[in-house]
Amino acid sequence: MSKKEILDWINTNEGIFTDIAKNIWENPQLAYDEDYASQLQIDTLEKENFHIQPNIGGIPTAFVAEYGNGSPIIGILGEFDALPGLSQTVSPTREEIVADGPGHGCGHHLLGTAGVEAVIALKEYMKKENIKGTVRYYGCPAEEVLSGKTYMAREGVFDDLDCCLTWHPGTSNFTVNQSMQAMVSIEFEFTGITAHAAAAPHAGRSALDAVELMNVGTNYMREHVLDGSRIHYVITNGGLAPNVVPDQAKVWYYLRAATKEQVNDMLKRVKKIADGAVLMTETEVKSTILAFAYETLPNETLNDIMYENMMQSEISFTKEEETFATQLLKSINPEIVKMSKKQLHDQTDDLLPTHMANNKQLLGSSVGGSTDVGDVSWITPTGMVMTTSAPVGVQAHTWQATSSYGSSIGYKGMHLAAKTMALTLYDLFSNEELVAKAKEEFKQSTTGKPYIAGIPDDVNPPVKKKVDPVFTSMK
Repeated sequence: MSKKEILDWINTNEGIFTDIAKNIWENPQLAYDEDYASQLQIDTLEKENFHIQPNIGGIPTAFVAEYGNGSPIIGILGEFDALPGLSQTVSPTREEIVADGPGHGCGHHLLGTAGVEAVIALKEYMKKENIKGTVRYYGCPAEEVLSGKTYMAREGVFDDLDCCLTWHPGTSNFTVNQSMQAMVSIEFEFTGITAHAAAAPHAGRSALDAVELMNVGTNYMREHVLDGSRIHYVITNGGLAPNVVPDQAKVWYYLRAATKEQVNDMLKRVKKIADGAVLMTETEVKSTILAFAYETLPNETLNDIMYENMMQSEISFTKEEETFATQLLKSINPEIVKMSKKQLHDQTDDLLPTHMANNKQLLGSSVGGSTDVGDVSWITPTGMVMTTSAPVGVQAHTWQATSSYGSSIGYKGMHLAAKTMALTLYDLFSNEELVAKAKEEFKQSTTGKPYIAGIPDDVNPPVKKKVDPVFTSMK
């Protein structure tokens, strides 16, 4: 079975996977609650004789699907969670399907389905040619809160991989040679003493005062962090009424930087600021790490292979799709579109780029944004591409992204990614020297830097307990 035959198989069967992705897009679910997408993918892979290992890391929607045996062991990462408040029809104007409902504004219905498409296509090749080795698909929940893969990594499910591949929907076709930032997600919960705010304020100790003083201190810290570092926070509990001194208050922080070491340094300083707020307000504080993703570690060897295989396929768009893209961009500030073109480092004005790039000058640089793919990339060599799944100028995590990723533009990007990963799997199963080269590069990059999960062992996944409605009605 040649590469051409694999591409022909995908072309013949792509409608099956378009329907799966569309089905998930129409049934969006948030992090740790992705029952629908997870079960749909499990059912699809079980029918193709993949062995399913469910409930990874105590997360019901996390699973590993495996075909074959022996080495090499090559993995594909999939995701399927949606984002809150991004419900949207496939339309160039804002039209919610469900008011304030979730939507796939990051395209994870495409991301996971392309992985399923790639491993099933590769399975056909392994079966026909009696190829030795193991191909795995990782059903990874909760990427949007940057913790699903970290909990899975704590279980060791990536430890025996020789290599791993993934992709993400984007606005152009390229290998991801830049590193995405490390990030910690952490809550600070202050406890004070409640009191009547007018009659007995002297008896109270305001937890909200502590939160506000902490935020002031952190904002002064911004001037004294490395370029490119990011600090975001929201107050998730500021008390219940103005005339009651709040005895409870909570603030949720994201701290980002180019490396996990830099984030650790920022975190130590922010904790000192929280302690300072405690001293000033005579309150108490406790903190909980919700996620702590590594920066991504690009593997040049795997990215080069993925680029060569991406070039084996074509992507094109119809006049109707170009018209849709033009109308959709009318809802976005032209300066944002202009800046997006500049950030892509492209010389084209195409709204829907069809060319493919492998910009080596970006190696070693860092880009804003984070993903728990970073954790996997510090456990095993990991290659990654992005494909044109939305017009240049559309920003991820917006209603415009939900609209485009749910259109034929998004599905074309998904199939290009599936073909790229399937052909790269073919190369890795056919040429053990490529696997060895990728592993040697990984070894050179990580020697003396063993992977250690950033989420403490005593923190469990925030999985909702399912309530049996029949049992509940009997109580």
